[in-house]
Amino acid sequence: MLDRLYARTLHLSASRYAPLWLALIAFAEASVFPLPPDLLLIPMVLARRDQAWRLAALCTAASICGAVAGWYIGAFLLDYIAMPVVRFYHAQATLAGLQARFREWGVWIILIKGLTPIPFKFVTIASGASHLALGPFLVACAITRGVRFFAVAALLRRFGAPVQAFIEHRLPLVAGAFAVLVVGGFIALKYV
Repeated sequence: MLDRLYARTLHLSASRYAPLWLALIAFAEASVFPLPPDLLLIPMVLARRDQAWRLAALCTAASICGAVAGWYIGAFLLDYIAMPVVRFYHAQATLAGLQARFREWGVWIILIKGLTPIPFKFVTIASGASHLALGPFLVACAITRGVRFFAVAALLRRFGAPVQAFIEHRLPLVAGAFAVLVVGGFIALKYV
């Protein structure tokens, strides 16, 4: 089953609509969606290594736009949009903790947490709920998301064939490791 899903993802990642889907997922992940855009960015770069920089730039730009949406949700629609999402993830204490940390550490929280597997929407919503200034917020988002997505693109562009071979020969291990990272991100969000 994993092999078919992987082959289908690779096939879809080479389609002409894949960049649109990448942008939509990157936007949504920074505001409301739980899955990271790396799930599509990685196979897209593997399928089209010559487009690595363009895909990383697209992913970064869409993620920054989504971060602005998350900031506005936190700043102005916290009770109507953000709190149902926060309650769904049982993350009320996490949001309160992030708000307190934002008051103390500001953009450093964004710079650090934007590189981790912690869902970025929690960072953006908490930034808005803490009323972090939008200018420094945008700069920090551009830095952290750019570093993350361009690093992924650079590694895959440089080492794409061996990485692809590794993934294809050890797909269950890779899928399991990715699941552990995502779950670990949620756990870290709860306790860090």
